[in-house]
Amino acid sequence: MFEGFNQAFLKNVVNRSAENAVDRRRFLRAAGVTGLGVAGVGALGVTAGTAFAGGGDEEQGPSDAAVLNFALNLEYLEAEFYLRGVFGEGLDDDQIDGKGKLGGVRGGRKVNFESKAARQYAEEIAGDERAHVEFLRAALGDARVARPEINLDEAFSAAAAAAGLIESGQRFDVFANENNFLLGAFVFEDVGVTAYKGAAPLVSNKTFLEAAAGILAVEAYHAGLIRTVLLNKGLEVPAGAISDARDSLDGPEDKDQGIVDEDGQANIVPADENGIAFSRTPGEVLNIVYLNPDSVQSGGFFPNGVNGEVNTSDDNA
Repeated sequence: MFEGFNQAFLKNVVNRSAENAVDRRRFLRAAGVTGLGVAGVGALGVTAGTAFAGGGDEEQGPSDAAVLNFALNLEYLEAEFYLRGVFGEGLDDDQIDGKGKLGGVRGGRKVNFESKAARQYAEEIAGDERAHVEFLRAALGDARVARPEINLDEAFSAAAAAAGLIESGQRFDVFANENNFLLGAFVFEDVGVTAYKGAAPLVSNKTFLEAAAGILAVEAYHAGLIRTVLLNKGLEVPAGAISDARDSLDGPEDKDQGIVDEDGQANIVPADENGIAFSRTPGEVLNIVYLNPDSVQSGGFFPNGVNGEVNTSDDNA
């Protein structure tokens, strides 16, 4: 059993994704290892018939496909947020289909950035998030899940109210200006880092693990960038409130930090006493994006839940 992943989470993952030769070829092509032949593929840890095998029994947790599809749901959310904020439109129609119920996106419009730097940062991150979606979809092939319904309107207002940035019933328009957009980005970025780190022990195939590690590194760059910009803008108070709100959702353990420490000094890198980033279980991640500390299967940014086998949050109430 992997430390940190509870029985409730493992019991939710009961159906393994059925792999096929097309799925395996698509992953190898997306990972850039086509043309290596059987020996080369074996050396990378991907052997015929096992590309989407998660170990085959419940004690070893979910399949690699289930873990990657969980990540794909989060990448859909981030991509839609950044693309709509930067360009005024989200993912293309050929980037959102797959298994499960295809959903629309509520909210989102082009932000009128006041600074050239913030606009360029957002453009770069938007491109990375689109690329993550494309890579995971290609890697999963026919096993990929569709984009679930996403709420970028009321969900941000609920998150802002939970953080005490607005009164209950008021609206927080995350696309209204540059500062609001950056605070909205902060809601996601640290969560993405902890999500990928927490899911790493569940990935059995080394090639998948290397790809996930690469995405984790990029998400960490994004998180550090957003934290730095917020600090330079003097937005440490609302950022700290958002951090506290996230911590109130994912359980009693302190896995979140604001952008300044208790002494008011910069805290760009949230890490434990060993300088290691925190991990969140998939269930804890869903607590945050569902905006609910209870064990639920929908809410918040995913009003109808995420697609795929990993879809239930932890009971941290």
